[in-house]
Amino acid sequence: PAHVDPPTPGLRSWLGTRLREAATWRELGQALLTGFLLWPVEALVVTVALVCPAALAATPLLLATAGEGRELKVLKAVTVTGQAQACGLAALGLAALATGLYGVGVAAGARAGLTRLLVLPRAGEAEARVRELASSRVRLVDAFEAERRRIERDLHDGAQQRLVALTMTLGLARLDAPPGGPLAAQLAGAHAQADAALAELRELIHGIHPQVLADHGLAAAVADAADRSPVPVETGVDLPGRLPGAVEAAAYFVVREALANVARHSGARRARVRGAHRRGRLVLEVEDDGRGGAGPAAGSGLTGLGDRVSVLDGRLSVTSPPGGPTLVRVEIPCATQPTADGPCA
Repeated sequence: PAHVDPPTPGLRSWLGTRLREAATWRELGQALLTGFLLWPVEALVVTVALVCPAALAATPLLLATAGEGRELKVLKAVTVTGQAQACGLAALGLAALATGLYGVGVAAGARAGLTRLLVLPRAGEAEARVRELASSRVRLVDAFEAERRRIERDLHDGAQQRLVALTMTLGLARLDAPPGGPLAAQLAGAHAQADAALAELRELIHGIHPQVLADHGLAAAVADAADRSPVPVETGVDLPGRLPGAVEAAAYFVVREALANVARHSGARRARVRGAHRRGRLVLEVEDDGRGGAGPAAGSGLTGLGDRVSVLDGRLSVTSPPGGPTLVRVEIPCATQPTADGPCA
């Protein structure tokens, strides 16, 4: 759209925004041009191309009715005194009507072209709008990742520590309880439940944003995900340095979801993850020797992964013929960042 939303509600904000936009003045110029100049021209075109030929085509009928079969003046210019002459004018009118319809179409196309020229945004304005949308999309991605990290930090420093303290308290209470009694059995059950809840919370925290990804980067996080996979995974991620946080997070979750799909749906015996930074792009490949047939229609979450990658101007492709193998390839444009050992190559 050519117009932007006002920064604040209210007539004053709306009016100030509209008056500063070039699109407003282009639309006003289009309205004035139409109201004072174009409509008479369009009325003349319709009259010459349609009304006059229609009057000529209706000459026999008009001669029989208004002219009482004797005499009729057509368009106040041609006098008709017989049906033969009226039929000739009717044939001429039909031919002119067909030509006029084509002429009206040409005039409508010219009018539409003029409207587009006057009203549509210029190339520079469209490019600026695209840049603004791209920047806002990047800001949303950064804000989303920052919120994920905040939730992970709050859970790690808050709820997890409380569960650890509760587990330790229950363990000490078990030591003080008489062995073999009902109280000891209840404390043992509570202790086991607290351990299970702590394990689930740790898995949840790891799923939100693993600490190894924040501390050691994508290669270490991919290796950690491979270790957690029930299917043996060979990893080979070679990166010259750290990548932007949003890129690392998106790439990691793509790898994790792809490995989860391998374990759940593929029936594979082995999988392999390869990654590198080439020509300003992060390239990741997840391959397995399973049964194949993966795709967005299979409900494996590939559509969501593709949307997540596309936000970063990346691309996700899946090659999975029936019978396998399946290859998930991710390409995300990004630049490497300096590490603690110095700037990367």
